Amino acid sequence: MHNLGYTRSSYKRSHLLQTPDTFIRTAFPGMKNAVAIVHAGPQLGCGFTQYTVEFEAGGSLASPSFGQRFLMVLDGLLEIRLEESHRRLVPGDYTYLPQGMTHEIFAETSSKAVLIEKPYLSAAGVSPGLHRFGNAPQVASAPLMGNEDLQVQVLIPEELEYDHAINVMTYQPGASLAMVEVHVMEHGLLMLEGEGIYRLDDCWYPVKAGDFIWMAPFCPQWFGALGKLPAKYLIYKDSNRHPASTP
Repeated sequence: MHNLGYTRSSYKRSHLLQTPDTFIRTAFPGMKNAVAIVHAGPQLGCGFTQYTVEFEAGGSLASPSFGQRFLMVLDGLLEIRLEESHRRLVPGDYTYLPQGMTHEIFAETSSKAVLIEKPYLSAAGVSPGLHRFGNAPQVASAPLMGNEDLQVQVLIPEELEYDHAINVMTYQPGASLAMVEVHVMEHGLLMLEGEGIYRLDDCWYPVKAGDFIWMAPFCPQWFGALGKLPAKYLIYKDSNRHPASTP
C-alpha cells in the first residue's frame, strides 16, 4: 500500500537522514552488473562521497580515478583484485586503498558493500597512509569517555598519514553519547544494527539499521540507543588536517 507521502527521510541545511524507503539506485562508469545507492557527495556540499553498491554475481567495480577508497562488505562474497594479488572479502571485512592504487572489486555472489571515497588531502612532511585490510568484528574496542556500554572500534589508524577516520560504534540498549557534540568535522553514518534516537540540530529522529545520516560541520548531534538489542553504526569523519586546509 502506498504510504501517502510519509517518510522518515529528512533533508535540512545541516543534515540529511536518508531511509531505505527513499533509496534510488543508479549506475556509473566503472561499474558492471551492479548499482549504487548514493548517500552523500559533492552535490550535498560535503568533502567525501559515500554510497552502497549492490552487486549481481559476476558484477564488478573499478578503482576511482579521483581519490582514495574505503570499502566494507555488508553481505555476500567479494574479491579485490590488485596488480599482483587477489584477496577474498567476507561480511565484516574492509579495506583501505590509497589514492592512485589500481584495483578491481569483483563479486563472487550477489553482494553488498559500503564505500567511502575522497580526494587525499596532503600535508607537508606527511606521507600518505598505506593500503590496509581488516575485519571489523575482530578489531579491538575501547570505551568512549570511560563508558563501557559505548564501545569504539578504530578501523583507520589515528595517524597523520590518514586524512580521515572511520570507526564502528556500538551502544548497549539505553546507552547514549555523554554530551551533545558540536565540532568542525562532518560525518557520514550508516546504521548497521539496532535502533535509537538521533538529535540533529534541533530535530529528533527515530533511526534504525539501514538508515544513512550526513552531518555537516558544527551540526549539534547526539544519539541514544533504544530497543532490546545493541545499536551499531559505521561512521566517517575528516580528521588530522588543519581546518584551513583545502583539497
